[in-house]
Amino acid sequence: MRRPKPHPIRNKLDLSDRTQVRLVRKRLGLSDAELTEIIARVGNSLSAVSKEVALQRAAGLPQQPADVSAAAAIASVPDRATTELTSNDPAP
Repeated sequence: MRRPKPHPIRNKLDLSDRTQVRLVRKRLGLSDAELTEIIARVGNSLSAVSKEVALQRAAGLPQQPADVSAAAAIASVPDRATTELTSNDPAP
């Protein structure tokens, strides 16, 4: 007797599917331990897991640059006039 193939739920992470777990880990840049810890905290919804990873990365980034003066920041930006002149020069 023919039985229909069960369709996976598209927005949930199936932890028994090793390929799906590997692809999600690779896409989000997580280790096995990090992924299992996040799933234990927020559940197996793909959107919840990706939001949690984004929140963790945003929380880990510094809000203010570390001791950079305004003059140093301005000096690090290339002069627009010189870059336009050099980029528009014809190739020899």
